Amino acid sequence: MGVIVPLVIMGASGAGKGTIIAKMRELRPNSFGFSVSHTSRKPRPGEVDGVNYHFRDRAEIDKLIAEGAFLEHAEVHGNVYGTSEAAVRKVLEDGRICIIEIDVQGAAQLRKRGFRAHYIFIDVPSEEELERRLRGRGTEKESDIELRLANAKKEMEASRQPGLVDIHVVNDKVENAVAKIFDYIKDDLAAQEAHPKAK
Repeated sequence: MGVIVPLVIMGASGAGKGTIIAKMRELRPNSFGFSVSHTSRKPRPGEVDGVNYHFRDRAEIDKLIAEGAFLEHAEVHGNVYGTSEAAVRKVLEDGRICIIEIDVQGAAQLRKRGFRAHYIFIDVPSEEELERRLRGRGTEKESDIELRLANAKKEMEASRQPGLVDIHVVNDKVENAVAKIFDYIKDDLAAQEAHPKAK
């Protein structure tokens, strides 16, 4: 039986990471599990604690960092996000491919630790398209949009550092992006299907 390797999925805010992950899980509902990250930010409308994120106050997040609970953590847009080792281990033990959705800072931390995974960066077709998507959400103030656009450009530049990203996937159309990822991880999908706990 092959080894099931986690997927580290990165991309600028607005690149469509969440949409791509949702499509992957819709098409292969038994293949993937999601590593639910911790964050100090407040939930957005419709987000559920323990499903979208583990929403915790800053003091609790800082305590978990001090205890070494996270594989990686980073401050993004003024809030802390972290991936716990326990969350990743639980998904893998359930015989599923663990999806870790993080930013470039977090991925760089995982690389530095020697964390074995497929490192995938979701690109937008253009900066204009990125701005259109961010504004189209209608959930954030102008100052927040400008901050996210500035950070998005930094993320895209950082994704080009040697040895960080295994594959860049342009999200021009969700179905095409998902097909490219599935092709890239076909050996892992086969290993997952052969896992004793796979349903």
